[in-house]
Amino acid sequence: MELKLSREQELVRKMVRDFTENEIAPIAAETDKTSEYPAETIDKLFRYGVMGMAVPKEYGGAGADDLSASIAIEEISKACPSTGDIVATHNGLCCNPILTFGTEEQKKKYLPMLTKGKKVGAFCLTEPNAGSDASKGTTTAVLEGDHYVMNGSKIFITNGYVADVLVVFAMTNPALGTKGISAFIVESSFPGFSVGKHEEKMGLHGSPTAEIVFTDCIVPKENLLGVEGKGFNIAMATLDGGRIGIAAQALGIAEGAMQEAMDFTKSRVQFGRPISKFQNTQFKFADMYVGIQAGQLLLYKASLAKATQKRFTVEAACAKLFCSELAMKVTTEAVQMLGGYGYTKDYPVERMMRDAKITEIYEGTSEIQRVVISGNILR
Repeated sequence: MELKLSREQELVRKMVRDFTENEIAPIAAETDKTSEYPAETIDKLFRYGVMGMAVPKEYGGAGADDLSASIAIEEISKACPSTGDIVATHNGLCCNPILTFGTEEQKKKYLPMLTKGKKVGAFCLTEPNAGSDASKGTTTAVLEGDHYVMNGSKIFITNGYVADVLVVFAMTNPALGTKGISAFIVESSFPGFSVGKHEEKMGLHGSPTAEIVFTDCIVPKENLLGVEGKGFNIAMATLDGGRIGIAAQALGIAEGAMQEAMDFTKSRVQFGRPISKFQNTQFKFADMYVGIQAGQLLLYKASLAKATQKRFTVEAACAKLFCSELAMKVTTEAVQMLGGYGYTKDYPVERMMRDAKITEIYEGTSEIQRVVISGNILR
């Protein structure tokens, strides 16, 4: 089987790579240092059609395929995983569930907002006592006439304090556990919506993460996404797509870290020659390269499966598991290759190593990915 990118996909790679090198890479270290949301960069990504890239043109998107969307995140994350995270969340966790499960009215209203309208999206599932086990969520939505009244809070929400449109999961029938969860489209302007704690994280400092609080929040009845009681199914299906985005982010981190290590070892002379000439260093690069090639195949296979298969749970979990663990291995090796320099903020591998860790945790830990994979193949 030959995996050959189309002309359009190659053009997407070149466009995003050029943009990343010119606009994102020069400010990546400062974004990490200040923890400031890169608003100007995201605004430009909207103009380039990267935000909402896979949304059909009729709803304001670029109409690109899922593999192109993954390639864009991969390229951005080589230089700034924070920006890659913002894009992945917006595209995979907000635009995608509305496109997949929304009514025609919801799609016509919200997707143009999330593309041409430059409104940022988010996904709200995790709660203080409901991480991997979503059935333990306590946020509720009670129907009262023509609207729902939502109460509760969500934590670790990517794009949290900048998001305008959020896909939120709440209990409409707590007695039914996961079968009592429903999904909603919530705007940050709705009465009763507020932003709580801004998280200070180990990495991804430019990606805005926050607590979201609902205090008698009024959500119009027509903003129910899908039907009542099917929110858990929507969440799991959405996370399948989201995991492909995280795999792309992690793969980009690994590629970026390997390139930084290659550049350094070619110029760093010890014992009379560049350290890239030592066999030990060369073997490490060989292992990195093989891992990246394998990760790319898993990522691209999962992206194609998303476009062609009704269910792509295993492909997404395989890509996310492999690429996230690869990112940690490669960034750790890169820091080691740079020695003391790698441990300083003068070189980006230190930041890349911190950024890589979360890819093994969010949208399903590595342990959860192994549960998903084994559960499906042993079924």
